[in-house]
Amino acid sequence: MKTLLLIRHAKSSWNDPDTDDFDRPLNKRGKQNAPEMAERLMNKGVVPELIISSPAKRTRTTAKLMADIWKYPKQAIILEEELYLCYASTFLKVITKIDDDFNTIAIYAHNPGITDFANYLTEEIRIDNVPTAGVFAIQADTETWSDFDRAKKTFLFFDYPRKD
Repeated sequence: MKTLLLIRHAKSSWNDPDTDDFDRPLNKRGKQNAPEMAERLMNKGVVPELIISSPAKRTRTTAKLMADIWKYPKQAIILEEELYLCYASTFLKVITKIDDDFNTIAIYAHNPGITDFANYLTEEIRIDNVPTAGVFAIQADTETWSDFDRAKKTFLFFDYPRKD
C-alpha cells in the first residue's frame, strides 16, 4: 500500500504587492497553521517518509515547518520545479519517479492543480477547493509508485485548519 498526502501551502502574505509570486512568504496565520496541521497528521498516525515540494517560498516554508514537527531533516526535502503552479497531470509524472521504498509521501503544491488532482484521484468525494494548509490523503493498493495511477484507491481523509 502507498499513501499520498497532497498538501497545499499555508496562507501566504500579500503585504508587498511588488513581491514576485514565486517569492511570496507565509503570513502569521500560515506560520501557525502549518505546524498545527503537522500535529493533526501525527495524531492520525500519518507521517510522511518522503517530502516533495514546489520550490516556491510559501510551499518550501510550509514543508519545513511541518518537517520540524515530524523531526524530518529539512535538507532531505526534495524541491521539484515542475510542481510550481502545475496542472493535475504533472503530479502523476512526479509520483511515478518515487522510490518504492517509501510508502507514505507528502507533496506540497498550489491551487488549482492540487484541487484538480485530488478530484482526479477519487470519485467518492468532490472538493471545490483545497484551502491553504489543507491535506488530502489517499491510499493506493499497489507496491510501486509507477502503478499508482492504475491502482485501486481509497480516500482516507480531507483536513484543513478551519475544519470543524
